[in-house]
Amino acid sequence: MSLGLSLLSLTFLVVFLICTLKFWGGDPHMALIAGAIFASIIGLIAGYTWKEIEEGIIDTIKLAMQACLILMIIGAIIGTWILAGVVPTMIFYGLKIITPSIFLVATCLICAVVSIATGSSWTTAGTVGIALIGVGTGLGIPLGMTAGAIISGAYFGDKMSPLSDTTNLAPAMAGTDLFTHIKHMIWTTGPALLISLVIYAILGIKFAGKQIDAVQVNELLNGLQANFNINLLLFIPPILVIAIVVMKVPAIPGLIGGVILGGLFAWLFQGAGMSEIIGAAHYGYASSTGIEALDNLLTRGGLDSMLWTVSLIICAMCFGGVMEKTKQLETIAMSLMKFAKSTGSIILTTVITCIVTNLLTGDQYLSIVLPGRMYKDVYIEKGLDPRNLSRTLEDSGTVTSPFIPWNTCGATMTKFLGVGPWGPDGFAIYAFLNILCPIIAVFYGFTGIGIKKLEKAPQEESVSV
Repeated sequence: MSLGLSLLSLTFLVVFLICTLKFWGGDPHMALIAGAIFASIIGLIAGYTWKEIEEGIIDTIKLAMQACLILMIIGAIIGTWILAGVVPTMIFYGLKIITPSIFLVATCLICAVVSIATGSSWTTAGTVGIALIGVGTGLGIPLGMTAGAIISGAYFGDKMSPLSDTTNLAPAMAGTDLFTHIKHMIWTTGPALLISLVIYAILGIKFAGKQIDAVQVNELLNGLQANFNINLLLFIPPILVIAIVVMKVPAIPGLIGGVILGGLFAWLFQGAGMSEIIGAAHYGYASSTGIEALDNLLTRGGLDSMLWTVSLIICAMCFGGVMEKTKQLETIAMSLMKFAKSTGSIILTTVITCIVTNLLTGDQYLSIVLPGRMYKDVYIEKGLDPRNLSRTLEDSGTVTSPFIPWNTCGATMTKFLGVGPWGPDGFAIYAFLNILCPIIAVFYGFTGIGIKKLEKAPQEESVSV
């Protein structure tokens, strides 16, 4: 595959995405399908058969099927947990306890703890994240700022938890072991979290002297109490779901348990019938409290609400599958690596490749798998331990995915939190951990801080680290 043809596919997708989103008022789905068609034509010109290209598409879609199933189950969890009063209860006590000055720091830490326990940024954002959005709304915190703190905390656990799929995938692609990978990530993720918390604390000072709109808060509290049976026992479902995941029950059965618990608690505490439970799980919860802010917050969830995102994932996988099978991505990446001479430039090239893969394929997993496959031997040839590659894959591939609207993670976070990454109210500029990780990774590459050199054979002179 020539570099010119590979860049042609890339250019076509970028132009079609811009035109579709900015000028034609469409969603990214058709642009990704058009990009897949164009890339397939390029593949056919280069000598690949349609059968090979189709196999590439199907194999890549298979990689995302678990994520699609999890996404639909989380939609059902959201619907049943709102019906059961679980989410309203978390919002109620959050409004009672958390003050504006500490809200952003508390939000980031709460999401970090939950995501470490569950290993899932999606589960974190789709459960406690939605409740924290409600608390932030009641306290007068900008929506994008709250969402940024949620995402920072959620992706901390997505990187650092041994239960996370990306945390297991990155070392497998790079050729190192799980716990070596996690220990090495402390060098970048630890400072990124600490700096993020400091920034959130500084932003919180801005709200410390702010007079809370007591009328609005009381309206929300009264609305919640009038429409739901608020009870501390409703914290049991999220606690049990976290415990189930911690006990290493597979994600899908564990999350299905969350749906069952939601239905059971909706019957026990809210008197919901089976038709209401099934409706909330399938179509979502429709709030009718008469309070606009509360209705906007609680009208969400359901399996159907996730189908837009699921279809986006499949469209992105079609394009990503063609680009991988026909080696167009590999051609572009290896061309970039020709300019990488120093450790810093190698790390920088890896970061850029992961971000570009996120942009092109629309999938977090491919942004780890493809660069991991391509650069594994390069790192060894340059005398760099594989743990440097696995860390860099996470520092760029994992954390930048929610910034891209058509990426599976970007679309999912937008759906869960009710705000997109970009625009005047977007969360991207407030997701400090996600911004800092790739920057710190590149800084370490050029300074040599936290870089592990590959150990030579015993008969050779050892390399100082």
